[in-house]
Amino acid sequence: MRLTLEEISHHYGALEVLRDVAFTIDPGRIVCLIGPSGCGKSTLLRFLGGLERPDRGRVMIEGEPPADTLNALTYVFQDFALLPWRTVRGNIDLVLEPHRLSRAARDARIAEVLARTGLTGFESAFPRQLSGGMRQRVAIARALSVRPAVLLMDEPLSALDSQTRELLLDDLISLWSREPFAACYVTHNLHEAVRIGHRVIVLSRRPGQVREIIDIDIPLQERQHAADALAEIHD
Repeated sequence: MRLTLEEISHHYGALEVLRDVAFTIDPGRIVCLIGPSGCGKSTLLRFLGGLERPDRGRVMIEGEPPADTLNALTYVFQDFALLPWRTVRGNIDLVLEPHRLSRAARDARIAEVLARTGLTGFESAFPRQLSGGMRQRVAIARALSVRPAVLLMDEPLSALDSQTRELLLDDLISLWSREPFAACYVTHNLHEAVRIGHRVIVLSRRPGQVREIIDIDIPLQERQHAADALAEIHD
């Protein structure tokens, strides 16, 4: 399934936040949106997910999601969005409960994503018992359990310390390497964008416009050195 934004422009009242933004998210590729605060990155993500409609332009969806997809477009937020009174298993099961799956099918999906995210053995833990990095792993596991066609990730690591961010970046790269997924990854961190993006969309200050589209051909597993060198240049 491919997502294409065509000439997206938007205002909130008199405030122009986006102007003529266009790009494509191809199957199995991670697109990073990067730019200064207030340039419309999260607004674009809401348009991609169908939570809002732009004043002008449109989001095109081409192709069909995989047959086992329950939610074609699924969010991962920076604040984890876990229910504190539910266990790890219960938080993942939350997004499966509305679907017509047997208990056995739900259990199989939960076990699969726990294994993929390194959470096996923590099924009965509550969010308060987990570190910030592990809580975000639960949020990622929950998103993966519906087998989305495209993950919409809104600064998913920004609330974490730098060491935990690096570990989770490694986790995401490992997840993608084992089973490639498509994603739109919003960040203000250039290092993150270079580490994980196949394509980096650089937005200007408000109103957000596409300043540059950078395709990165280096395999994700080999990005660390390039990202570190780029970070040194910009320090």
